[in-house]
Amino acid sequence: MLNKIKQFLKSFFTDWGPRQNFKLGLYGPPNSGKTTLANKICIDWLGEEMGKVSPIPHETREVNVKEKVTIKAKDGRELIFNLIDTPGIATKIDYEDFMKSGMPATKAKKRAREATKGVIESIKWLDEVDTVLVVLDGTQDPYSQVNVTIIGNLQARNIPVLICANKADLKKCKVKKVQSAFPQYEVMGISAKYGKNIEKLYEKLFELARK
Repeated sequence: MLNKIKQFLKSFFTDWGPRQNFKLGLYGPPNSGKTTLANKICIDWLGEEMGKVSPIPHETREVNVKEKVTIKAKDGRELIFNLIDTPGIATKIDYEDFMKSGMPATKAKKRAREATKGVIESIKWLDEVDTVLVVLDGTQDPYSQVNVTIIGNLQARNIPVLICANKADLKKCKVKKVQSAFPQYEVMGISAKYGKNIEKLYEKLFELARK
């Protein structure tokens, strides 16, 4: 009888406890703040940044992985995951848009090719991630083709999702508008740059890891 109880308890905590070493993907359009959020998470828990950020779109053009990020809850629980920072997903990438920021044509064309390859890589990684934080620029219209495409792909795969309406430090950020656009998911207003609601986000990760 004692062995049966032990087996039950082991099974219970295995089935219902947070998964360890799961893959947490950061998805969203270019310049929504994915890498800024990745850097915030890594600085808080690893003491180092994950990637470079830039006001020019498609700074991140390859999937970056930071393994064994461990966050701790106030009650002592630990959650270990691999953080996946993906290139921004776009439906159109034109090298001339990069030239408008002062980039030479040769460099702009190279960046456009790399960005296109990065989008394809991001989509492929949807089959690898266990949980996704969709990072949207809360100051922009959430009803864009890119956002709808991202959410639709995640919903089709039945992947647990939390939508982060980023840039909540700005008055133009409309969290409720993002909520109206995607009522099937929970939306949390955050500021990856200044850390607003980041502690609440960490707490939410423990819930997402159970799904």
